Amino acid sequence: MKEKEKKEMDNLAYKLKKYTYADLLEMDDDKRYELIDGELYLMSSPKILHQEIVGEIYAQLHTYLKGKKCKAFVSPLDVCLSGFKNPKKEYNVVQPDILVVCDENKLTEDMGIQGAPDLVIEVLSPSTRKHDIYRKFNLYQHYGVKEYWIIDTEVEVIYQYILNEKNIYTLPKTYEITEDIKVNILKNCIISLKDIIENTK
Repeated sequence: MKEKEKKEMDNLAYKLKKYTYADLLEMDDDKRYELIDGELYLMSSPKILHQEIVGEIYAQLHTYLKGKKCKAFVSPLDVCLSGFKNPKKEYNVVQPDILVVCDENKLTEDMGIQGAPDLVIEVLSPSTRKHDIYRKFNLYQHYGVKEYWIIDTEVEVIYQYILNEKNIYTLPKTYEITEDIKVNILKNCIISLKDIIENTK
């Protein structure tokens, strides 16, 4: 077999392989991946504004949650959505920008978060727009993430999706990025990005 044909076959096998969390844990190429239905997605390095927004929201959530049962986390942290606690059976592993977990039984030292977070917030990047808006939207809805925010810095809008009693996301409440937003799953928790956004202009 010619070298070119062998390379094409290897690439095809790479694409057809259904990966598990066990495979992910064995990778040593220092790259960050997400796993959706057994398919690998390489995560790109975020931009400065992305990181400023993530840091600000995490800081506000962390302050609000002091002394409460829920905990806030920031990427990179593996979230195994099925909660099987068996890396060989886990085909959906994501690293949300920000997440809140209210069930301490989902927190593990060796396998990250086991099961769906209560709140997930994703800040869109040019390379991940479709990934976050479509693939991860469907994934979070399927596994029962109660609240999902998509922050779009290009159009300066925040979409807040709430899971209804039929486990379907309702049409999003849409906010300008500088508006105060009440976190649905947390009583009296308000997130504001007004200062950080205005300081970038």
